[in-house]
Amino acid sequence: MEWVIGFYGIQLIALLVIGFVSWFIWDRRFKTKHNNDVPQGFIRTDEINIDPTTQKRHIVYYHPQTGERFYKEE
Repeated sequence: MEWVIGFYGIQLIALLVIGFVSWFIWDRRFKTKHNNDVPQGFIRTDEINIDPTTQKRHIVYYHPQTGERFYKEE
């Protein structure tokens, strides 16, 4: 019986650790793409995204050397 509790306890702890780590990584990755200062080397494109939840428009910038995209709120 003790090994059953230990087995499920370890799985629960692992799931919580993965959940917290992924929450912070996703949050950081998402928020770094949405500010008002366009980094060096980015070129404005004709593409505009509209956030369906907030209805805010974002202009898309592209870095030709890295392929990275940057979203600036209009």
